[in-house]
Amino acid sequence: IFIGNDTPLNLLLNSSSISTMKLSVASLALLAASASAFTAVTPSGRASTSLNILAGTQSATERVANVMAARPEENEAIDALVKSNFPGAISNKAMETKVASILEAKGFTPANTLLCTSLCCDELARNLEDDLNKVYGHNFNLGGLSGFPFAGNTGFGAMSAHVPDDGFCLLVHGPHVGISKDGVIGKVERSGIALVDNCCGSAIAASNYLKGITDGGAKITTKLQQFSDFQQGAVQELILPHGKRLNDADNRMKELPYALYDSQDILVRDIINGGKGGIKQGLALLSGIQINTGPDTLDYFHPLRFDYYDADGNLVENMLPYLR
Repeated sequence: IFIGNDTPLNLLLNSSSISTMKLSVASLALLAASASAFTAVTPSGRASTSLNILAGTQSATERVANVMAARPEENEAIDALVKSNFPGAISNKAMETKVASILEAKGFTPANTLLCTSLCCDELARNLEDDLNKVYGHNFNLGGLSGFPFAGNTGFGAMSAHVPDDGFCLLVHGPHVGISKDGVIGKVERSGIALVDNCCGSAIAASNYLKGITDGGAKITTKLQQFSDFQQGAVQELILPHGKRLNDADNRMKELPYALYDSQDILVRDIINGGKGGIKQGLALLSGIQINTGPDTLDYFHPLRFDYYDADGNLVENMLPYLR
């Protein structure tokens, strides 16, 4: 039996350091199994794994068409409601179709693209993410509460290393907000729940915290931020610069996701700039506001940035006009 780099087990047994050691048959088997774990394995290639990059010959636009075939048609009343409250918003169905086509022309394919997201933990934020998973494979997640990129520079660096050689990254980020069928912003119907619930709960909690400060009602405390809720504590700190903006807004819930987005936009672009040396063929940054509606209607997205970075990490094209 050999261990590691062809070291005979009997030599180890005869050495003075372990001369008194008694190894059972089970221990010997375990040692042999451990040795086999160090056997060199030839990489099989990302296209063959079921965990990430999708195999197959279908293009991204073909995959999007298949995904959208299962989605409901646009509801005219909801469409008008969303667009009157969020001018510039388009349905996920329309946006995903355009994004796949635009990126396909630049060489992005399901086989060479790693999807990276920084979206809220809320299950409603998975709607867009799940659609894109069916096109580009499982995503690398940078995000946490409210969509802030809590994985930071370390997460971005790890993600960049996972992009296929000569491949691309599609990074999608942004906060989300609900709108109920009767037009209440910050509320949304959820499947299986009678209550019309808050959306985004983290954002609303941070907004209430900020309002307590600006209104002078917040309690002074020396309590340190707890690890068990540090993400929410960070969201509350990151929204502080927008206190006057939110107080002056005609509709605080409508302004809230845009205030969060402005903070996130600075953070994400700073992370990209710090890690741009890891970009391979190119990176597309799609960001904006996710707008969640009820279970039986389409979600929407207000795109605020759609940038293309080249292999050297230079911002070379603003693609946002193509989504309008």
